[in-house]
Amino acid sequence: MRYYSLNDPEVTRSFSAAVIQSQALDGGLFSPENIPHGFTLPPLDAQTSPQSLAAQLLEPMLSPDISRSSLRKICEETFQFPIPLKQLSPHLWVLELFHGPTAAFKDVGARFLSRTLSALSHQPLTIIVATSGDTGGAVAHGFYGVEGIDVVILYPKGRVSPLQESQLTGLGGNITALEVDGSFDDCQRMAKAMLADADLRKKRPLSSANSINIARWLPQSVYYAWAAQQLRLQSHRAGSLEEIAPLYVIPSGNLGNLAAGLFAWRRGLRTAGFIAATNRNDSFTRFVHTGDFYPQCSTLTPSNAMDVGDPSNRSRVEALFNHDRNQLSNHLYSYSVSDEATLNTIRRVYEERGYLLCPHSAVGYEAYQQHLSFGIHPPQQPTILLATAHPAKFTEVVTPVIGEPPPLPPSLSQLNAQVETGNKLSLQADSAVLRDYLLATAPHSV
Repeated sequence: MRYYSLNDPEVTRSFSAAVIQSQALDGGLFSPENIPHGFTLPPLDAQTSPQSLAAQLLEPMLSPDISRSSLRKICEETFQFPIPLKQLSPHLWVLELFHGPTAAFKDVGARFLSRTLSALSHQPLTIIVATSGDTGGAVAHGFYGVEGIDVVILYPKGRVSPLQESQLTGLGGNITALEVDGSFDDCQRMAKAMLADADLRKKRPLSSANSINIARWLPQSVYYAWAAQQLRLQSHRAGSLEEIAPLYVIPSGNLGNLAAGLFAWRRGLRTAGFIAATNRNDSFTRFVHTGDFYPQCSTLTPSNAMDVGDPSNRSRVEALFNHDRNQLSNHLYSYSVSDEATLNTIRRVYEERGYLLCPHSAVGYEAYQQHLSFGIHPPQQPTILLATAHPAKFTEVVTPVIGEPPPLPPSLSQLNAQVETGNKLSLQADSAVLRDYLLATAPHSV
C-alpha cells in the first residue's frame, strides 16, 4: 500500500516510510492511495476477537511492509484489555474504550504504533507528540522503556487535569514532558513545525505519535468493527435476525477517531452514519453545517481533550469523502454542546440510568439527543456512543456534579495527583525554543 500527502498527491511513501516520517515535509498528512472495500464482519458463529478483526481490517493497509505474522503479533500485544459494549437505553449502546493502562481510548493506537515502529525502525528515533489531555499519557505508557525511542510530549499549561498530568510526567526514563505556556493548538503547531524541519530531522530523527501518524490512526478503526460485531451478537441472542447498520456517535477534538470510523466504512463496514460531537470549540461543527472552515483559538472546557480549534484530521475526513460535499452531508452530522449542557448530562444520565459518563462522553450523549430532535433517524435507530475515557480521570469536573468522587479503576489507583517525579520542563509557546531544546538534548550530543 502506498500513502500520499494530502497537500500534494505526487508525494507518496510506503507504509513504513509514512509511519516513520509521520507527516510529509510539505506539512500534509499521509492518506492511503486506495482503500479496498471488501471488509465484512465474520459469521455470528465464528470465534471473533478484537485481535482477529484488527488483522483482517488492517492487513491490506500494511502490506507488504508488515508481514501477516508480524501484524498478528502486533495486534495480540495491542488489544490486551476488554472493550465491552454496554446497553444504556433501548436503542443506545456505549462502547467503553477506557479499560487500557491509561483509561483512555488512545491506549490502542499508542500501543499499536509503538510496536509497529519497533518492527520498522532500526535507528534511534524521537517521538514528538502534542496532547490536549489523553494522547500524551497513552503515548508515554505505550512507549515507556522501548529501546532506541525517546518521547517528547508537549502539553498546554493549566489545561490538563492533575491526573492526566501525572500520566504525562510520572514515568521518567525515555519519556520527557514539556509544559507549554499556551494552548493545545500551540503545542500542535510546534510539533508540526519540527516534523516539517528537514534540517532538524537530519540531526535528530523525528516521528509523531499523534493521530496524524497512520499507525496511530488506522488501528482505531477496529473499535467500529468490534462494536458492530458485539451488537450483532447481542441482537441475535435477543432473537433478532435483522442485520444492523449502527449510527456512531464520536466525541471529537482532533478528529482522528472520526476519521478512523470513516476508514472502517470505506473498507466496507455497514453504518447508518456518524455524529461528530464537539464542545464549545466548534470549528468543525460549523464546517459540517456550512462547508466553510475557519480555525479558532481553542478555549478551555470541562471536556479538555476536545479543546481543539484547528483539528489536523479534518483533511483526512474530507479525503475519505472524496472531497464530495453531498456525500459528506449524507453520512456525517455534527453538533456542539455547551459546558452547562455537558455537566447537566453527566448528572442526568447518572441519576436516571445509573451510568457515569466522563465529560467527553457526555458531550457525545448530548449531541445524540440533539440529533434525535431533528428526526433525521428514527428513535429506534441502533446507535453506539464511543465512551472515550474513564470519568475518574476528570474527578475535579465530575465530583461536584454527582456529589461524590468517581471510583478509581485499577489502572489509575496507583497514580498520585501530585506531579513530583519524572521528566518535566516548562517551555515557551515558540517553535524556535523547542527546536533549540531538541538539538541540545539529541542523543548524540549527550
